[in-house]
Amino acid sequence: MGFMIDLRRLHVLRAVAHYGTVTAAARALHFTTSAASQQIRQLSRELGVELLEPQGRGVRLTPAARGLLAHADAIRTRWEQAEHDLRADDGELAGVLRVSGFPVAVSELLAPMAARMRDNHPRLSVQIREAGLPEAFDLLFEGETDLAVVEVTPHNPPRGDVRFEQEPLMDDPFDLVVPDGHELAGRECVDLAEAALEPWIAPVADSPCRPHVVSACAAAGFTPDVVHHALDWNVAAHLVAHGLGVALIPRLARLPPHLELTRVRCAGDPHRKFLTCVRAGGTVRPAVAAALAQVRELAAASVGGSTASAGSQ
Repeated sequence: MGFMIDLRRLHVLRAVAHYGTVTAAARALHFTTSAASQQIRQLSRELGVELLEPQGRGVRLTPAARGLLAHADAIRTRWEQAEHDLRADDGELAGVLRVSGFPVAVSELLAPMAARMRDNHPRLSVQIREAGLPEAFDLLFEGETDLAVVEVTPHNPPRGDVRFEQEPLMDDPFDLVVPDGHELAGRECVDLAEAALEPWIAPVADSPCRPHVVSACAAAGFTPDVVHHALDWNVAAHLVAHGLGVALIPRLARLPPHLELTRVRCAGDPHRKFLTCVRAGGTVRPAVAAALAQVRELAAASVGGSTASAGSQ
């Protein structure tokens, strides 16, 4: 072929594959839908192959497009390597490192990591962005963040997705949280079946933690009678403290110490899993590698220090 592939058009095709539709890809790239479609049509004409084909009212990528994307992902990885090589200087960490995570990850892992990096590497600026799912993966894909700490959910990209490097970080156990004076408050460990008849406070339906609560109760042989729904763990804790129900709350969620409530460890140790995620090839950047090392050290300390006894907050 006597031409070079336009990498901007290739990026539009990658965005369609990532976001699922031309419209969603265009929105993420700040294009109009017609402009994004035009970019793909031009790429298709240049290559002499169809890249999109009709599927119902929408479109899907052709096998040729998926083959092209495998090369596009590899190009993106090599380009990041090239940028790193060009900017490498005396080995001192410098520039900007962008990280993201959901609230508990920010407060317990990313904020202390950023403080350590600031103290140890004054030429490096760490910028933190609170982001849940799927936003964290979108930010990585778009190059708007370099490292994300995410929860494992059924909606995450597969671990084998070649665009990302996803590694296990830690498990965060759930405790049963009850009001002080509750009959289960004095126990070191409780079988959730003993709370089967309690009114429950649970995360809202689209929360990543909702399935964990439902699954833990199902494993104990019951469906919780969810009376109240909360977006924030502090809200759930206040509802518990007022005697309005019991809740499963992750151990890393630091609850207000003035509330009259008690954490009790659950038999079977229901938990959620955290991952670190970077773009493929991202760990070649020394700043990313250093941040990952700090996050892992903080996670290990959190796990070691999170075996809270009954009554601790």
